[in-house]
Amino acid sequence: MQMVSAAVLERWAALPDEQVVEQVLDGQTALFEVLMRRHNERLYRAARAIVRDEREAEDVMQQAYVNAYVHLRQFDGRSKFSTWLTKIAVHEALARVRRRGRFMPLDPERADERESSMTDTREPDPERQAFAKELAVLLESAVDRLPAGMREVFMLRQVEGLSTQEAADVLGVSDDVVKTRLSRARAALRRDLARRAGIAASGAFRFLRPRCDRVVAAVLARIGQGG
Repeated sequence: MQMVSAAVLERWAALPDEQVVEQVLDGQTALFEVLMRRHNERLYRAARAIVRDEREAEDVMQQAYVNAYVHLRQFDGRSKFSTWLTKIAVHEALARVRRRGRFMPLDPERADERESSMTDTREPDPERQAFAKELAVLLESAVDRLPAGMREVFMLRQVEGLSTQEAADVLGVSDDVVKTRLSRARAALRRDLARRAGIAASGAFRFLRPRCDRVVAAVLARIGQGG
């Protein structure tokens, strides 16, 4: 499957996800690219919050898109398409870290201990130190040190701007759990970093055009070959 032209992408850019989905299901499969480009950054941020590795996050995205394409008729519109798609990516990312024994569910009884340990981690490597003045880099580093459970909630709520209900739906937890984890995540970050996060968060974990093109091309190739 080939990428669609910039003109086609622009023509469909203003339409809601649900209308684009309908067109894909009606046979205009190339328009699936519109959906990928629209949600690449959100899926990347959600996946990376779990796997904490850029390349693996891209692999998660590719598999999530293939799964979404194959099961597109299962999208029933009860939630936003973006929520449905993000949930697929989150499930794929969690499955990977669990298979590799790297996922440690958040234990409420030890949450305070885990939060306090953030300040006891080893010194940042030279590359991180070189960019220490860039708030977006500092935020990424701090978020990576949050315990599993807090990271996903912080990324979806604070960085991506999902509502409490949307984040709860994506993660398969209750609204109260989302609220509690977000509160703990904010408290675990330094006060000044948390204060500035609302300004800098949109610049963190960016998924820029070259990477976007790479993921889109890889997914379209897999879809064209039958997954």
